[in-house]
Amino acid sequence: MADSSAFDNVCAGLEEGSSLDRLEARGTVRIALKGAGLDASHVTREEMVVVIERVLPGELERRGVENCDALCAELCRGLSDVETDGGAAETPDAVFRRLGGSI
Repeated sequence: MADSSAFDNVCAGLEEGSSLDRLEARGTVRIALKGAGLDASHVTREEMVVVIERVLPGELERRGVENCDALCAELCRGLSDVETDGGAAETPDAVFRRLGGSI
């Protein structure tokens, strides 16, 4: 199954905004999604924003990527052009609860 447009957008932005190559960027985003219990083929824009804010900074820091906060903010802004995918039926509230946050 093809990856969602939100996933592809974030991977392209990560590759462009960091020293990670295409494979490293896509793998890092997949690991972050897996940590949130999501799949690249079904992740929606809203779910991806949560992952970028809550999970991806730690993955980037582990890989030695500098300016993680600024990069993640830019990745979130880049998602504003992405149409909401029909992807997973899970709500952003459910993602926050699974990540241990409160609403």
